[in-house]
Amino acid sequence: MPRAVGSKRRAGMGFHGLIPRIVKFLLIALFTAAALALAGCSATVQTSSAPEHDSRGLKAEDLRAGGIAFLTPSSITGHEEDKQALAVAFATALRAQRSDVRVVPLSDTIGAVNRAGLGSAYRSMYADYRESALLDASTIQKVAKATGVRYLAQLKLASVGQGARGRFGFFGLSILNTQYAQVRVFLQLWDGNDGSVVWEGLNEVSMAMETAWEEPMTFQSVAARAAQDLVKRLP
Repeated sequence: MPRAVGSKRRAGMGFHGLIPRIVKFLLIALFTAAALALAGCSATVQTSSAPEHDSRGLKAEDLRAGGIAFLTPSSITGHEEDKQALAVAFATALRAQRSDVRVVPLSDTIGAVNRAGLGSAYRSMYADYRESALLDASTIQKVAKATGVRYLAQLKLASVGQGARGRFGFFGLSILNTQYAQVRVFLQLWDGNDGSVVWEGLNEVSMAMETAWEEPMTFQSVAARAAQDLVKRLP
């Protein structure tokens, strides 16, 4: 009989010992579900965009008559692979917003430069620009002629930041993350007739989103927003 009583006591203690574990498990499951629901509902991207520009007498009819070709962008060290994506983002935004303007994307500009035998001159002009922020007038005149436009768009990627940081966790588990991306970019339009800068602008964009996913926001998304807001400022 004493053994039976002891067995019942141990069984009772085992049962009661399971209760805190079950409650803890249910709380974790409930809390995780609520956090994931919250992450899904709060997936709205928070964006800060601050475009600025300086119009130097350039008019809308000038752009319509002249067209724009994109040159190879310059970039800060470590982000050279983003140059093409930046040029694509701006060419796409310009085509979408200004169907009245002929747009020559970077790939077509490079092809026209090669066909015209301007490869060496183009590379030298690009190298000089990185050192002096100056585009050689004689070379851009030839590039403008080769691409069939009057204006050349020079982009500079000045700053990039991407990442994800845990914002909320439970029992050591990161549930809610903040994805973020930031970019600062400059755009100059050069006149292929005389080598002067006829328009310039800059934009710094920051984007953030709370989500359950840990992967950071893409460079393409923030570059596209920077392009859209800056292109709107063109005459």
